[in-house]
Amino acid sequence: MGSTSEVGRRDLVKRAAALGILAVPAVGTLTSCATGGGGGSDDGLKNKGTTSAKNPLGVKNGAPLEAFIFKGGLGDQYAKDAEADYNRTYGVTVKHTGTQQIGPKLQPRFAGGNPPDLIDNSGADHLDMNKLSAQGQLQDLTALLDAPSLDDPKKKVRDTLYPSTVEKGKHKDAFDVFYYAFTVYGTWYSQKLLKEKGWAYPASFDDMIKLCAEIKKAGIAPWTYPGKYPYYVHFNLFAQIAKIGGLDKWIAIDNLEPGAWTSNDAVKQVVGHYEELAAKGYFLEGSQGLTHIQSQTAWTRGKAAFIPNGSWVENEAAPTTPADFDMAVGALFDGGSGDKMPHGTLRAEPSEPFIVAKGGKNPLGGMELLRILVSKKHAQNFATKVKSLTAVQGATDGMQLSPGLASAAKAVKEGGKNLLMIQLQEWYPKLTDEKLGGLTSQLLTGELKAADWIKKAQQYADEVAKDSSVTKFHRAS
Repeated sequence: MGSTSEVGRRDLVKRAAALGILAVPAVGTLTSCATGGGGGSDDGLKNKGTTSAKNPLGVKNGAPLEAFIFKGGLGDQYAKDAEADYNRTYGVTVKHTGTQQIGPKLQPRFAGGNPPDLIDNSGADHLDMNKLSAQGQLQDLTALLDAPSLDDPKKKVRDTLYPSTVEKGKHKDAFDVFYYAFTVYGTWYSQKLLKEKGWAYPASFDDMIKLCAEIKKAGIAPWTYPGKYPYYVHFNLFAQIAKIGGLDKWIAIDNLEPGAWTSNDAVKQVVGHYEELAAKGYFLEGSQGLTHIQSQTAWTRGKAAFIPNGSWVENEAAPTTPADFDMAVGALFDGGSGDKMPHGTLRAEPSEPFIVAKGGKNPLGGMELLRILVSKKHAQNFATKVKSLTAVQGATDGMQLSPGLASAAKAVKEGGKNLLMIQLQEWYPKLTDEKLGGLTSQLLTGELKAADWIKKAQQYADEVAKDSSVTKFHRAS
């Protein structure tokens, strides 16, 4: 759900395409089985002003606007900078709140009918967008997509974005979630450490196991992870299953199909690999009790070589990262000759979900603030301030990028069309973050065997599939 400092994800970029080095391919049509929908027409929008070439959405001058921005790994200064431009244009001062408690603070306001206008709905305590969409509480943002961009009035906003941004933001027929960032997920490491030790980034699971033995002998833990939020491990684990077993079989998992976990040989191979890492003591001792910040700090201080994370980590871990750390991200590991996707396959997808409350006082203003955010000026500002990419095509062309961001861009370029988008964590966060997260926590401490992880994962998925209270989604192959 976006870059989070306790990422829900975002999960969480899900951004390297914003470098203009390649277009993210469509990965299947997404539809919701929920009744209702998140939008509809724009008729009856509050505080509607007069439309013009410079004000295509018809924002009313002087109308109050309120924004709630997740203040996690990406901070919230980039949003304040965009708000400053909004203030100058529309003669107001946006009421801004930066917080990591989006859900706890805003659930009562949605229930009370007085939500803020624009919300960056990220982090562990995010709002349930699926439920809000099904209830009709989210504004359909199609008008924003069809509005002219600030940089080129001849281009619609939708034409400046990568296709996966529009695809991922749809609930049924409404485009009501705008994923602003583009995150590269994977195994992060210090290029300086590997170079100094003469180690090469592993190409396969077998190579990783061999390297882990060398790393451990050198007195360094091969891996760490945030045990308080074990779903971070899923950023890699889920994508590895899709890489080895093929996207179609992963889509079956996204769609909660019967036997999708237990009948997939790639699941057995990938979960078995993590069982082996745990059995051989290749995780930093005490990782199960660490937060995301603590695990990242242990990593940047050289206590561990690898960490599963998203590209927001460069900004989030900046306070403890040595100047010569040379942060980098690697592609998914090969499982063997039977892999369905080639070496270089990468998980990279839209993230950082923004929503506009239909019941807000100024939803048009919320959409206009988003239009400002997707201008080249603010897309570049985002990349500069938080070392992360946006969904805006070519926004960072010609810019000098930080090590982690440059590495992410390189990985995306090498991945070509083999960029994976995982929906399970977005659609069913209680399943992935709580239920499967609990299983993963036990797996990595050696308390649970891979076979039992898989059996219970299927059980939990089947329970969600049969639960009529949970909004269901379907992803086409």
